[in-house]
Amino acid sequence: MNMQTTSVIAPPAPKGLTEMQLPLVMMRDILLKTMFRKNVDTVSEVAEAVCLPGSVTQELIDIAREQKLLEATGTLSANSGNEMGYQLTDAGKARALDALSQSEYFGAMPVPLDVYREQVKRQSIRNIQVTRDQLTGAMGHLVLPDSLLDHLGPAVSAGRSILMYGPPGNGKSSISNGIRDALGDNVYVPRAIEYAGQVITVYDPIVHTAIEQEADDPNSLRRRKRFDTRYVQCERPTVVTGGELSLSMLDLVYNPTARTYQAPLQLKSTGGIFIVDDLGRQAEPPQALINRWIVPLEESKDILGLQSGEKFEVPFDTLVIFSTNFHPNEIFDQAALRRIFFKIKIDGPNQENFLKIFAMVARKRGMPLDESALVHLLKVKYPTINNIYANYQPIFLIDQMIAICEFEGIPYQMSPDLIDRAWANMFVKDEKIVK
Repeated sequence: MNMQTTSVIAPPAPKGLTEMQLPLVMMRDILLKTMFRKNVDTVSEVAEAVCLPGSVTQELIDIAREQKLLEATGTLSANSGNEMGYQLTDAGKARALDALSQSEYFGAMPVPLDVYREQVKRQSIRNIQVTRDQLTGAMGHLVLPDSLLDHLGPAVSAGRSILMYGPPGNGKSSISNGIRDALGDNVYVPRAIEYAGQVITVYDPIVHTAIEQEADDPNSLRRRKRFDTRYVQCERPTVVTGGELSLSMLDLVYNPTARTYQAPLQLKSTGGIFIVDDLGRQAEPPQALINRWIVPLEESKDILGLQSGEKFEVPFDTLVIFSTNFHPNEIFDQAALRRIFFKIKIDGPNQENFLKIFAMVARKRGMPLDESALVHLLKVKYPTINNIYANYQPIFLIDQMIAICEFEGIPYQMSPDLIDRAWANMFVKDEKIVK
């Protein structure tokens, strides 16, 4: 599938300490903690560990030397391109331990929140224009009516909020994943951001899929990265939550041992998609969840709070997709529904599309089609459920017949009898159990 190539402007690497916009003491302490914890001693090793250019790292090392916190070892390391080695002095070790007692954070220098805001604008989800071809290509494995794409396309291109509703088993989750695949380009995710001297980690390998980078020239001080390596180049992120979603998961997570914060799910999904699947199955009522999103959805900013009680704004740049099996009027009031920009009903397939899906699944599974079995399915079985078709049913029925064939030791086949046996597992009879 032809995806759009990345056109996101990369964050430029800082050219000097003045461009960092971080407190000098904070940067110096992170440098000392990193050298202490990671046991790195050359400029190139330290630069890689703190994710800064060699020249900026050298500036920090020189400041720490002036303060008698670092000293040159006086030896050149043959393994490191004959670079000078540096080590913590006794005063430097004491300062590193004191800094670690205040915050265990070390490694990549954080990106100031205001600097990160600018990068979010450069790679906004709302800058994307998804074409019909891209959306069709990403949904190619699904059989969908054209009218559905007519509604989905503008919704995705707007980068706002979408509510998909309808009976279960008709591919709302698959459509959400298809929307994610249609986005196609990359963004830059900060390893950590800084606000008011506090570090908030953002990059999460569970949520973010990093793009492999070419190795750098080993000539350490002249190495020039194509972008600020405090960021990780990633596919546009997708966060999927279901019945486990709670309001507390949308707040900063404070680690009292490390004394650092972890970004909440919606901040990790910046520039991508946040899917709330199975809305209505969470412990909190859907209305409460939507109320939490009202300000972010309308104003493109979210409010987070530190342990101290201080509140601050972060960008909210996420395509939010709500998916529910309930009718919206059952779980929301009209004010909440007004806040969701696009409301799209996902119905089950008609008989024609059901047969297309059935044939496609059978072909993929290596199951030959049988006319008498299909006639039995459509004329005998489906009338018992008012001819209501669902997208999940072809996969279910064919996999059941495959399981039966494998158990009986016969070639894959379908017949009216096998249809009956498979159908019996698709529904539970409504009968009383004698206790």
